[in-house]
Amino acid sequence: MAEVLQIRFTEVGENYLKATMPVADLTRQPYGLLHGGASAALAETVGSVASSLCINKEKQICVGIEINCNHLRGKRDGMVTATVEPLHVGATTHVWDIKIRDEAEKLVCVSRLTVAVLKKP
Repeated sequence: MAEVLQIRFTEVGENYLKATMPVADLTRQPYGLLHGGASAALAETVGSVASSLCINKEKQICVGIEINCNHLRGKRDGMVTATVEPLHVGATTHVWDIKIRDEAEKLVCVSRLTVAVLKKP
């Protein structure tokens, strides 16, 4: 999904990750605005990658179990940047806060992702 939507990770910090996604034909809905599903895919991608950095990959996997998105501002072109920060990193669940902003740092979407940490099959 990340490859199809041209999501690119741009920054790794002490307690956050950032990724960008273009707002173009590939990510627009029929009215010419950024598709809410594309925003949700960006949010789930950065949150899932963040979770994968917090687990023992030899013994565990992580899978999204719930996501919500509030779409706050329309966007017709350019680039959006998602920043993910942890709200809870536990042994069996992770909860992530994801903010998607435009180039002027205005909020486009806010999201919360819950991830389950499972034993590797």
